[in-house]
Amino acid sequence: MSHCRLCESALHPVVGFGPMPIANGFLTPEQLTPERLAAERFFPLELAMCPACAMVQLVDVVDEAAMFNADYAFFSSTSVGMARHFGRFAADVKARWLPDDPFVVELGCNDGIMLRHFGAGRHLGVEPSGNVAEAARRLGLDVDDRFFTAELADEIRGARGPADAILGANVVCHIPYLDAVFDGVRRLLGPKGVFAFEDPYIGDILARTAYDQIYDEHVYYFSLTAVVGLAARHGLDVIDAERQPVHGGEVRFTLAHRGARPIHPRVGALAAEEATRGLGEPSTYDTFAAAVAASKEALVEAVRETDGPLVGYGATSKSTTVLNYCGLGPDDLAYISDVTPTKIGRYTPGSHIPVRSYAEFCADPPRHALLFAWNHAEEIMAKEAAWRAAGGRFLTYVPRVGWR
Repeated sequence: MSHCRLCESALHPVVGFGPMPIANGFLTPEQLTPERLAAERFFPLELAMCPACAMVQLVDVVDEAAMFNADYAFFSSTSVGMARHFGRFAADVKARWLPDDPFVVELGCNDGIMLRHFGAGRHLGVEPSGNVAEAARRLGLDVDDRFFTAELADEIRGARGPADAILGANVVCHIPYLDAVFDGVRRLLGPKGVFAFEDPYIGDILARTAYDQIYDEHVYYFSLTAVVGLAARHGLDVIDAERQPVHGGEVRFTLAHRGARPIHPRVGALAAEEATRGLGEPSTYDTFAAAVAASKEALVEAVRETDGPLVGYGATSKSTTVLNYCGLGPDDLAYISDVTPTKIGRYTPGSHIPVRSYAEFCADPPRHALLFAWNHAEEIMAKEAAWRAAGGRFLTYVPRVGWR
């Protein structure tokens, strides 16, 4: 694809990462046979931006069913820090936007980490990944395991009435057909309803050279400028834009029907900041591309010069981009430590590094660890204070390559 999915203008290429596997496609030992590995799926991972509407996006998109299915490997509730964050998100929505006896819909509710805060009232999660949807149901939550579309929005409204709030956390950027989603939101929202969603912010990705945020699930990389234009096409206003410290920097966008609610001053302030930083200018992304190449070179050099065994910390989706783009494999990392049961005992996509339990990390502590889960660095540094005091060191690469 060489044209913008939203406005059909010609795209400006930014970074090509080469062939990339499914980010959460962790392999079982049985899949490591030569015959099975021959079927491992790769796609060209390339980032581009649209000079006309400012939307940053992947050039090629993987079929949704290949990423979000009954074998989905990411469970949100494995992070204590994110559980607290989603509790605050839910409390803020309740305090600012909801009437008595509200109907709340969450797109991509995962294992119910946020929706559970609305479980006592009228609620619905829309979660197409069957295994995490089932985990949410075990909490007593009402979940529909289909992809959200305008047709599903009409069905939900007909059966349950209009939504007072539609929420999304790290999910809207995953959906290629954004126009259909925003059309569905418009149809489902009540007259004073709000659509509040948060996703990684392109401004922070650029500032931190956080290129590992770029992988198959993240089809779009939002700026306020791009979201305002998209919302306007569907009769919606962006009424708030709040910076969030999670996942390396996000923005929570809140939308409402045009003219239904006042617009917060934060919207104008962030729009002015984006204009100053040139987030709609191709040259800004050319600078980012050069920084990405330099970061790769520095990280490979640091890994290859490490004195003694090196392990990974956090078998994240982001690590798939880093490992495959930088050409790192089992000769560079002995294993990657993780706490997610569905990943332990498997192997990283493309690079085939074993994923082992955190208990193994604790039983035989390594001297050095490459921190893939850097977006949880504050939580991790506190957790590993004793290990660091005993001489353990983390190699980090965001915002720059170095040791901590």
